[in-house]
Amino acid sequence: MARASGIRAGIALTLALLCFAARAEEAPTYDRVSISVSEQDEIANDTLIAVLYVQREGTKQSEVADAVNKTMRAALDTARAVDAVNVQTLGYVTSPVYNRETITGWRARQSLRLDSGDSVALTQLVGTLQETLAVESITYAVSPAARRSAETRLIAAAMQAFKQRATLVATQLGRTGYRIVHVDVSAGGFAPPPMPMRAMAMARAAEIAPPAVEAGEQTLSVTISGTIEVSPLQ
Repeated sequence: MARASGIRAGIALTLALLCFAARAEEAPTYDRVSISVSEQDEIANDTLIAVLYVQREGTKQSEVADAVNKTMRAALDTARAVDAVNVQTLGYVTSPVYNRETITGWRARQSLRLDSGDSVALTQLVGTLQETLAVESITYAVSPAARRSAETRLIAAAMQAFKQRATLVATQLGRTGYRIVHVDVSAGGFAPPPMPMRAMAMARAAEIAPPAVEAGEQTLSVTISGTIEVSPLQ
């Protein structure tokens, strides 16, 4: 008997919760308005990034790999000697060379990524490394510290603009105020595309001038979108 009473009580509680949820879903939301604002600015690029590579081909896989390894090791020693430049090796690939369906040789390639806030030091290093490596691309970027600083400033400006627009909307609707239901903040930038560099023939370093580069700027934007609920009509 007690068990049956407990079951009936549980069913009654469940029905009550379902009715409450249904009434909550039926609550009017016609006083809600979606708003979106954006702020953007031109940010100076302060980091130069260069990607170089060494590639060799030959009939023996071991000889090709050995040539790439020695060349990259020497390039790393040269690059690491420049304190202002960050050095990172990238993908290493060894693949067969075919003539129709027959393997006639081997090709090996490895890339080297360099970045620095000192464009003079980096371009001089690139000029030196072009004695044995080819340049794949050179591009500028905004450093993480500079990006965070710019985003902080733009978020503050965008939030102020969001509040002003919300106040304007409420006023135009004849309401005395509003409250924020939710807000989304997103940031993005338009980075300049890498500058592809045609591979140059190997030559003595003294004969290769450093690449000519210009930092320029890129657009950084912050968008704030959200929903407000304006106060009821008086």
